[in-house]
This record gives sequence, C-alpha cells and structure tokens, in this order.
Amino acid sequence: MKFILITGMSGAGKSTTLNFFEDSGYFCVDNLPPALISKFAELCLHSELNKIAVVCDIRGGKFFDALTEKLNYLEANQINHEILFLEASDKALVDRYKETRRRHPLEEEGRVLDAIREERKRLEQLRGKAHNVIDTSSISIKELKQKLRRDYIGGDEDLQSLTINIISFGFKYGIPLDADNVFDVRFLANPYYVDSLRELTGKDKEVEDYIMKWPITKRFYDKFFELIEFLIPEYEKEGKSHLSIAIGCTGGHHRSVATAIQLKDFLDSQGYKVTVNHRDINK
Repeated sequence: MKFILITGMSGAGKSTTLNFFEDSGYFCVDNLPPALISKFAELCLHSELNKIAVVCDIRGGKFFDALTEKLNYLEANQINHEILFLEASDKALVDRYKETRRRHPLEEEGRVLDAIREERKRLEQLRGKAHNVIDTSSISIKELKQKLRRDYIGGDEDLQSLTINIISFGFKYGIPLDADNVFDVRFLANPYYVDSLRELTGKDKEVEDYIMKWPITKRFYDKFFELIEFLIPEYEKEGKSHLSIAIGCTGGHHRSVATAIQLKDFLDSQGYKVTVNHRDINK
C-alpha cells in the first residue's frame, strides 16, 4: 500500500497536490482529522485500496496536535507511509492570500503575516519528519504537477499532459455543459441544402470537399487553428489537465463534424493528446 500524507503551509498548494494524486488514480481524502489517521490506515490495509493520499493540516485545529502521535503509531506498526510537506516563503503566501481574499486558518484579528509565522512555528517539527519537501514559492501550478509526476508517478512525461476533447454538436440540441470553449460554425456553407449531401455527414469526403471549396472556410480554419494553438500553452501554464472544445452547427451533422475532424488532425500534428466526440451525428 502506498500511503501519502500531504501537509504543510496553508496556501502552499495542498489542494492542487491532492487533485493531482486523485487524477493519478489515488483514493484521496481532504482535511482528515489526525486522530483518525491510524484507523483510516488500518481500514485501507484491509481493503482493495493500494494508493491513498490524505491531507492533514492546521485546519484540524486542536485535533492537529495529535498528528505526531499518530505518525508514531504508523511507524511502530510498520504501515508504509510518506510525508509530503509543501511550503512557500512568507511573501509568496501573503501575496496568494491577498489575491484570493481568503482568510488564513489561524488569522483572527491580526495580520495574515502573523498567522503564517505562527503556522510555520507549529509545523516546524512535522517538517523535520517529512520525506519530501517542495517549496512552491516561485513555481507555477504546471511546474508543481511536473515535479509531483517525476517524484511519485515516474516516467519522463513532460509538458504534453493536457488532454484535449473536441465535441461536435447541434445548437438545436443544446450546448455541451462541460465545454470550456464553444465555437459556432453556422456561418459556413451548409451542405444540408445540397440534395446529394443532405444524408451524409462531416465524416464523408464529399461533405468535406464542399465545405472546403469556399474561401471563407480556409480563412476561418487558419485563424481558428492559430487561436487554439495560442490558447493551449496558456491553459497548460495554469495547470489545466483537461480541455474541452465544442464546435457547433445547426444539427451537428455536417459543418461541426467536419471542423472537429480538421481541428483534431491539426492538433495531432502538433503532438497533443486529442479525442473527438460527435455528440449529435446520429440524431
């Protein structure tokens, strides 16, 4: 069993780290009271779970003081575990709290800096027990995930961790709820009004040739692909792991399907991991 305890300074990236482990197939628990760690570990030992990640931090209040005792219990009972401690500089943490406008768990009427320094003092002993300490002061979310991947998942997978899902759809059936970006291609020439093409779809070469013969189509594709090529690295910088691009026409049979296929071919050529789903092609 792989049991990872995530802890550290508030605002240092524990939520991002837990989300990374969850996306990597770990069973994850956030803000687990330290008093329950030993019972939870024993429960996991007698289950089919073999990869577990939990977050215990200062949010546990008075319960947090029991964490050292429970870690000693894990060691005494030879329960394999690893402590991952996330930290950041005082300045970086203050800036993050200013940006998010969230309250520090130890902040009452004093300054956030005082709360950060008090938390650092209370976590000093725990930091000394950590198997891995990651300082997130000057790294992006993307860089943090890359380091976690190298340290815990293995392999040399680098920047191409973003999975892109392209969805073609018909506006008359509604916009996909999970779309990050929605593009409307109803301005392109409509094969539906050509009798020989009406019963075909955007997968058929005849429909593709009809759509591509118009100069506006090529102009649009050039600008559209350039925009997508620009956006993807920006999403990656923010640590996004899944991107959904929806392309719609009236019925979801012709123009959106053909455009989705063209976009997939383009992104495939750029080395991205791409899937395509024609949601309404059979309606």
